[in-house]
Amino acid sequence: MYARIFAFIALLLTAAPALATPHIQHWQAASGAQVYFVEDHGLPMLDVAVGFPAGSGFDTAEKSGVAGMTQGMLDLGADGLSEDDISRKLADIGADLGGSFDQDRAGISLRTLSRPQERDQALSVMASLLQHPTFPDKILAREKMRLVAALKEAETRPEAIAEKAFGKAVYGDHPYGLQSSGEVATVEKIKRADLLAFYRAHYGARSAVVALMGDVTRDEAEKIAQQLTAQLPPGGAPEKIPPVTMQIKASEQRIPHPASQSHILIGAPGIARNDPDYFTLYVGNYILGGGGFVSRLMNEVREKRGLAYSVYSYFIPMQQPGPFQIGLQTKKENADQALAIVRDTLRKFIEQGPTAKELAAAKDNIIGGFPLRIDSNRKILDYLSVIGFYGLPLTYLDDFPGKVEKVTVADIRDAFKRRVNPDALATVIVGAPEEAAKPQPAAEQAK
Repeated sequence: MYARIFAFIALLLTAAPALATPHIQHWQAASGAQVYFVEDHGLPMLDVAVGFPAGSGFDTAEKSGVAGMTQGMLDLGADGLSEDDISRKLADIGADLGGSFDQDRAGISLRTLSRPQERDQALSVMASLLQHPTFPDKILAREKMRLVAALKEAETRPEAIAEKAFGKAVYGDHPYGLQSSGEVATVEKIKRADLLAFYRAHYGARSAVVALMGDVTRDEAEKIAQQLTAQLPPGGAPEKIPPVTMQIKASEQRIPHPASQSHILIGAPGIARNDPDYFTLYVGNYILGGGGFVSRLMNEVREKRGLAYSVYSYFIPMQQPGPFQIGLQTKKENADQALAIVRDTLRKFIEQGPTAKELAAAKDNIIGGFPLRIDSNRKILDYLSVIGFYGLPLTYLDDFPGKVEKVTVADIRDAFKRRVNPDALATVIVGAPEEAAKPQPAAEQAK
């Protein structure tokens, strides 16, 4: 029955026209948690997410993987409930539990029907997982075996090798350079006491961000937020990730691999989530490599020369500056030519900026596609979580189109010159040609 109900709701979500920008309500719960709520009675559903500053950026090299294992085991035992009990209780009411984990944040989310009969049971389970996880030793041993097997398998995949080497090249010993899942050697050493200590230090009520979206009233939302956070460890001020060293030395790693294609990553530390250049760099990068087939990198590398199926660039804004990254895959024999074209395209973009025509097209695409960013409860929930965690203004969604519209060609040129140094980038090539081709003049590369 519940599967049919959710299928019908999904159909309504798909067929419904784009919604107006949601009205975001915000308050601090009695527990100390920050709450962000959008009330919407259009569908009989409730989406809830609770996040914490508990991502892999809070790991240490000696205990890499503890953050991810802590988050991953929240729903594998809690308050007298086994993992089977948890699964059964949620399945019985058609509720869906999810999780989130990155360098900055960790947490769990819930989607349930909003009728009290289903909602109350789903929220009761979620409250237990958040506030009384047990991290059973037997389950931990099993999860460690699974993760170690996955990490060993990843050591054979060129894309995973490239990401690991790139993180180290860009961030060195900074926690952002650690593998989010940990290393084989560190995961094997994880003990239940490590998870409990990390949980108590990072899953505090005062650092929790509760996001709610859907068919409940403000009064009900206040009670739900308190129910989910009242018994969390009190915690102190949210821990901050250490500052990132912004200027890195240019480097190039060529890592042999039997794959038929070379996997190439290029980049450096970029911007934090609250950076004043955020919108300027976002729009500029859309033109450079974030806009798919309309981007310069795609035009130069794929359309003109057929050197790669896809090439992209992006900024990943985080609590501390996340990476600016360019990536592509190409045949080994084309790796050096493709790399030269990417570097030349980036350098020209930094020096000259976009054309007025490119900027106008980018603005049309970004602003025109904005309603699709908030066309479902889940997308709005994700925005609430980001707004809450990074302290963005409640008007962020209202302001988005206007911020994009204000960006000028001069703004983009200035921001890229200040924030991206083409002579201070890390380059990783996995599955590199045996010998690097001799550098060619730019005029020759472009032929």
